[in-house]
Amino acid sequence: MKRIISVIFGLAIFIIAALTVSLFRDVNGSAVAAADAAKIAASPEKIERGEYLSRIGNCAGCHSARGGEAYAGGGAVDTPFGAVYASNLTPDRTAGIGNWSGEAFYRAMHEGRSQDGHLLYPAFPYPHFSLTTREDTDAIFSFLVNRVKPVNRPNIAHALAFPYNNRYALAAWRFLYFKPTQYQPDNKRSAQWNRGSYLVQGLAHCGACHSTRNSLGAPIAGHTYDGAMMPLSDWYAPSLTDNREASVADWPIEQIARWLKDGTSPSGAALGPMAEIVFQSTQHATNADITAMSEYLKSLTATTNNRASPTKADGTINDAGKRIYKDRCASCHGDEGQGKSEDFPALAGNRTVTMANPTNLISLILKGGFAPATAGNPRPHGMPPFYHLLTDADIANVASYVRSSWGNAAPALTELDMVKYRNALETAR
Repeated sequence: MKRIISVIFGLAIFIIAALTVSLFRDVNGSAVAAADAAKIAASPEKIERGEYLSRIGNCAGCHSARGGEAYAGGGAVDTPFGAVYASNLTPDRTAGIGNWSGEAFYRAMHEGRSQDGHLLYPAFPYPHFSLTTREDTDAIFSFLVNRVKPVNRPNIAHALAFPYNNRYALAAWRFLYFKPTQYQPDNKRSAQWNRGSYLVQGLAHCGACHSTRNSLGAPIAGHTYDGAMMPLSDWYAPSLTDNREASVADWPIEQIARWLKDGTSPSGAALGPMAEIVFQSTQHATNADITAMSEYLKSLTATTNNRASPTKADGTINDAGKRIYKDRCASCHGDEGQGKSEDFPALAGNRTVTMANPTNLISLILKGGFAPATAGNPRPHGMPPFYHLLTDADIANVASYVRSSWGNAAPALTELDMVKYRNALETAR
């Protein structure tokens, strides 16, 4: 099906692009600014604010390759269409943004266009960053060009499949799905709510992972924050609007704020990709911004109707799973799945355990995981991996047991279900 879509899309893009590509070209085709004009005259306070905002946007998370220099690029952002490599954001004049101006940087953030006017791929989440004010993008630029160490690391060419590697295809995608915008405050809401909305929708770009997308990678209208599989299919970004998944509509503001700040709460810990977000980004946010983000997230409409209800478990105790649980799991999670304080989360009533999509539960059993180390949780306990210790049948049995015990009522898993998760894990490694 994807091949057919690719062929149809490939035939159509040139017709659309012929009418639209001129809209995205640099108007004068000239360099945006001379080298000496690349830096913004900035006060220490502005640079500090830029560093803070870059953490909110988790810029270093993508633009720093593992083991490489900060902001020097080179890390791969995997997509269903191939790998997009993050660019060098250091002030190096050859490989980085040392010759850029504040105007060029704002255009990249707001319009998704590089210094020379060429279109950027939306793996760089400019559909979200477009909401960011010029004042905030100037602050981030000031930080990058005045505080970050220059690194001469050339950018890596993207590795995208045809037709997605074609700039005309990108122009067509943008024509269909992207329009530069600015954040519009809701005058019926408080200043705090609007601040949270501005950050969550914009710099924090939560919807980049949590929004349901179509076959061309564009968010589906009306399904913002409704949950989506991550590109390698080894993790599921749960719905922020479904109270069976990750909606926090019924959480106290203080508990949401603590989860974003510390990575843990009485309702569970941040694990997988979200642990990285807390570690690199949200734990550094001010208490005021964390509270604002929490207020906005709490206000998202909670529903149980945006996904088909899973078939209930048949109530049969999985004896094989029960034995494995007793031997491998009960010492931490308790005989009745009650957990131990916040160090070892309860499995009874745990939404990661009972979600209709079991990807995260299986991934945690296979790979293990840690909550992020934060000021409020400096020594997090971890989940050990059982990848080499349990067979597919073992994992299916123990997962089925915890999904149907202590009041949990989610469908059982089979050994056959495990095949795709093992494959996804191998791909991710």
